[in-house]
Amino acid sequence: MKNLAIILAGGEGTRMHSAKPKVMAEILFRPMIDRVLDAAKGAGVDDVCVVTGYKAEILEKHLEGRAVCVHQAERLGTGHAVMQALPYVRENGFDNVLILNGDAPFIDSDTIREALSYHLTRGFVQTVISAKIDEPYGYGRIIRDKNGDFTAIIEEASADKETKKINEINSGAMWFQAAALVDLLSRVTNDNSKGEYYLTDTVGIAVGEKRPVGAFTAKNADAVLGANTRVQLMELNELLRHKILEKLMLAGVSIPCTDGVIVDPDAEIGADTVILPGTIIKEGCVIGENCVVGPNTVLYKTKVGSGVTLNQVQAEEAEVADDANLGPFVHLRPNARVGAHVHCGNFVEIKNSTLGEHTAVSHLTYVGDSDVGKGVNFGCGVVTVNFNGKTKNRCVIGDDAFIGCNTNLIAPVSVGDRAYTAAGSTIDRDVPDDALAIARSRQENKERWVIKRKPYREKKY
Repeated sequence: MKNLAIILAGGEGTRMHSAKPKVMAEILFRPMIDRVLDAAKGAGVDDVCVVTGYKAEILEKHLEGRAVCVHQAERLGTGHAVMQALPYVRENGFDNVLILNGDAPFIDSDTIREALSYHLTRGFVQTVISAKIDEPYGYGRIIRDKNGDFTAIIEEASADKETKKINEINSGAMWFQAAALVDLLSRVTNDNSKGEYYLTDTVGIAVGEKRPVGAFTAKNADAVLGANTRVQLMELNELLRHKILEKLMLAGVSIPCTDGVIVDPDAEIGADTVILPGTIIKEGCVIGENCVVGPNTVLYKTKVGSGVTLNQVQAEEAEVADDANLGPFVHLRPNARVGAHVHCGNFVEIKNSTLGEHTAVSHLTYVGDSDVGKGVNFGCGVVTVNFNGKTKNRCVIGDDAFIGCNTNLIAPVSVGDRAYTAAGSTIDRDVPDDALAIARSRQENKERWVIKRKPYREKKY
């Protein structure tokens, strides 16, 4: 069986006041369209076709390699949008087609799978995914007969007083037998006040012909939620944020105060780890047990071991091993690899470098493009000078080396095991094991120079 998901993503979202397609608005740092796409693929659909419209080139570039895109040049309703994908449906021999809204980011894989099973086992030509919500105002109501069988969708504008009391609503997502979708859409007209083709009209056509249709009630009531304004977008962010934090806390993660704490839904965090205010954990992060993360820490695609402290740390595409202690004000840039029991302190930046275990980089130091051994001590103000204006070069520092304050290591250069560099040295040649490198001018004191030269301004006090 071959199934296709068609995601409707052509809306401008004028109330968002954005230069991007509406579906590119982000929920917890990821565009809504990505969350819908992930749900479809997670449910096992074989292929995805996205119907673009406003600023189509932005969406096509964003989705490149992940979905087929077809363009809706004129936005003439949901039915018209799906019509743009029908040639792709016919050409590829799909058995079933799922219609999803690209601005409904809380649709989930379980709901899609369960709805498909319901659709197939009952032999429906069309299955609407519905949800029961406390405040159904504005949504199309699901109408059922006395036996509970689905018979119609009535929109808010057409609903009478009794119909408006119904709290089961249309999510906008639905499964079709592929052949039925093609046939039903061929008979949808735009004979309405807006001159648009509505996908929901297919229900009335199918019911009128006594073809079997159904409505699957999702367990996840949030599957219907979308955003038309920045205020609604914020509300969706808050809803998802709190759900994630509650899930983490129930799994053993401590979050004593949730102020400013944002965690990606796919982040993995071990038990007894504490997340402090102002911490943002973005996609691709794995954090071990018994860590303290925050306050004011931002992580992206970073792997953190157990027993780690990250105090006001920013890290992107980095790794931190067990029992490391970083911060405050540490920046780990891509390909930073921090070993076990390492300490990095105030205003330290690590880029594309490996720090061996028990190494200490306490303050005001930049380590870039370097391989650093175990037990190394960096004094204050050390810089690995890794760029000569044309190429990046690496430094190699051996185990138990001591790099004196304000040392400049001019890459490519190596410092041997247990070697020392004197404070204020500029090192541009290799330092052998156990050697002391001094690379600075000898101090000379000129007696009474100030009295003779009077280099200062006369003081007014």
